[in-house]
Parts: sequence; C-alpha cells; structure tokens
Amino acid sequence: MVRRALLVLALLFASPSAECEPDNSFNAFLTTLWPDAEKAGITRATFDLALSGLTPDAGVIAARRRQPEYGKPFGAYLASLVSPSRVATGARKAAQWAATLRSVEDKYGVDPGILVSIWGIESSYGSGEQRWDVFRSLATLAQARFHHPLFRDELLSALKILQDGHIPRREFVGSWAGAMGQPQFLPSSFLRYAVDFDGDGKADIWRNVPDVLASIANYLQQTGWQKALPWGFEVRVPVDFDYRFSRGTFSDWAQRGFARADGSPLPKNDTAPAILFFPSGASGPAFLVTDNFVVLKRFNNSDAYALAAGTLSDLLRGLPAIRAHWPADDFQPSRDERIALQHRLADLGYKIAEFEGHFDFDLRDAVRVEQRRFGMIPDGYPSRAFLSRIGVRTL
Repeated sequence: MVRRALLVLALLFASPSAECEPDNSFNAFLTTLWPDAEKAGITRATFDLALSGLTPDAGVIAARRRQPEYGKPFGAYLASLVSPSRVATGARKAAQWAATLRSVEDKYGVDPGILVSIWGIESSYGSGEQRWDVFRSLATLAQARFHHPLFRDELLSALKILQDGHIPRREFVGSWAGAMGQPQFLPSSFLRYAVDFDGDGKADIWRNVPDVLASIANYLQQTGWQKALPWGFEVRVPVDFDYRFSRGTFSDWAQRGFARADGSPLPKNDTAPAILFFPSGASGPAFLVTDNFVVLKRFNNSDAYALAAGTLSDLLRGLPAIRAHWPADDFQPSRDERIALQHRLADLGYKIAEFEGHFDFDLRDAVRVEQRRFGMIPDGYPSRAFLSRIGVRTL
C-alpha cells in the first residue's frame, strides 16, 4: 500500500491512550531497533548520528489527531487547498519551470498541471515549513507501535537515506509524521520513487526542483498513471437520469445525456471507464472521474485530496473552476463514522476493502444499493440521514 493510505491508517487508528511512554521505554525501543538496523546494513556510526539523545515527541501524538481530509465539507476543503494565491503562484512556477516540466512529461507521461498541483499542495511549491525532526517523529510513532511495523520500517528506511548521504542529519526535517521534502515522501517512498533528474548524482527532493517534479511523476507513473487520460471533470446530470448507474465509458455517459459542466461534449472514448462521483450528494457538484483519479488517491488516499489536486491542475491549465455550488449543509462523515459504516456494510454482506475510514467506489456503490432500499436518491453519498437509516450514529 502506498504511503498516504498507510499514513492516515497509522496515525488515526491508534487510541488516544497510546501516548509517549517514559524515556526508559523509548531508550529500550532504540536498543531493540539496533539489531534490525545492523541487519539492514546500517553502521553504528549512522545509527548513533541519527538517534543518539532523542526523546519521544509529544507534539507528534497531538498532531496525529488533526486530519483535514475527514469531516470537513468538500467546498471548504477545496477552498483551503485551491486558493487564488496558490493558483497564481502555481502559474508562475509552471512558467518558470516549463522546460523541465516538458522534459518530465516526455519521460513519465504525466501532465505538468498535475505535477505543479501536487507540488503546490504538498509544500506550497517548496516554501512550506519543514520543522520536525524526521528521526524523532518516526521513532515516536514506531515506539508507540502505531500500525506496527509501518513506522519502524520507515525509520529503518530513513537510516539508509542518511547513510547513503542524500541529506545531512541536521537537515533531515519534514512533517510531524515523517514525510520529507517538497513532495512529502515517506522514507520508503523516497527509496522507491525519488529521481536524480538533473544528473548531479543525488536524488534531492528537498532543494532540487527538477528532482522534485520528476520524483512526483515517477511516483504517479509507477502507481498506474495513464498518459493523456484526464483525471476527470465536472458534468451536468440530465434531469431524468436514473441514479442507479454509476459506471461506464465516456461513450456510455454521452448516450445517457451527460455533458461537461460548460456544455461541451465528453471525450470520444469507448474504452476508458469513468465513475460518476457526487462528493456531497446529488444536490452538489457532479464529476466523472477516471482511473487517474484513483492514482491520485494512491498518492493520498482521500477523495477530497484527489479532487483538490485535479481541480488545481485544471485551473493552472486555464480551465474553468467548478461551476455548481457546494451544499450549505455539506455533511462529511468523521473517520469514526466512516469506519462504523464500513463495518455496518460488511455486516450486511458487502465486501469492504479495509476498515480504516477510506471510501473507495465499490463502497459508494454499496451505499447506492442501500439508498435505493430506503427510497433515497442513490447517489453514493453517505449523508447524515443515510447513516441514521442504516444504523450508524453521528455526532
């Protein structure tokens, strides 16, 4: 599983009682880590350079509870990530790095708008604050056994990065969860996807913009990105639409009377599948999303994140903003409510991929089936009313 799915799982699944243990337990954890590090080829000098004198960081435990992808209305979430200033800065960055972006697209087949969009969301185009000691954060999470052994393994990967000389110890900073550099890669993702695009001998995702953009592109390509396929787009839903349909090719959707939100026709494609997605229900904006939208969720397993990345990329290309208004009462389930729904649907016999609060489109199709049973519009949106009908308590 890629980094964001595991990251949200690990940081939010732990109970509030799993706080930092006293220093003696932390030191004992570091002692037990050494044999695994040694087996992985880490020298004692590297191990001590990275971890000597560290203490658990209570701020990491506090920060893990704040996850904006859960419970925040879609419109508000998009407004925060796709701000006018981020669009304006992104347009300047896209112009500044146009030649590099063309070269990256030629090699990896990823649209420049998507690369600049992710760059902007992850680190404000490299200007975002990176103040957390990655080793201390990862060690805190690993010692607390959050989704063991994920963060223990990430800590070992970080040690390898340090030993290989990619970045000095004093500069080994990132997010509170150990995500590093301008694309916010976890250490294992760095080892798997980071690219030395300018040929200077180092894959530098901290300072080197060509390496940053190529590393994002490599990540997307390696996780299934399809060249020339849009992530999706806003659509107009026909008045007489049968909401039981949620999937089809672009040609299928055209035959059902769908068009882009600006009235232009859908792409002429009889093979590419597209899923009808109502982030906030049938009363809000509607989208047809493709397999590339799913790839964006592999970068960060959140529908809201993927929609924000796609929307920002469109604005950077000069395409119009989302036209339909977001509902004033845009309820989005909390993580606990999402997990409860997953368990309830599993009890009803549906196959659920995981129980960490991430919604895939199979789950939304299961919601559609239950909505029809309740006489509700089957739009796949788990509204407060739907959760009440199916037996999930909401706050």
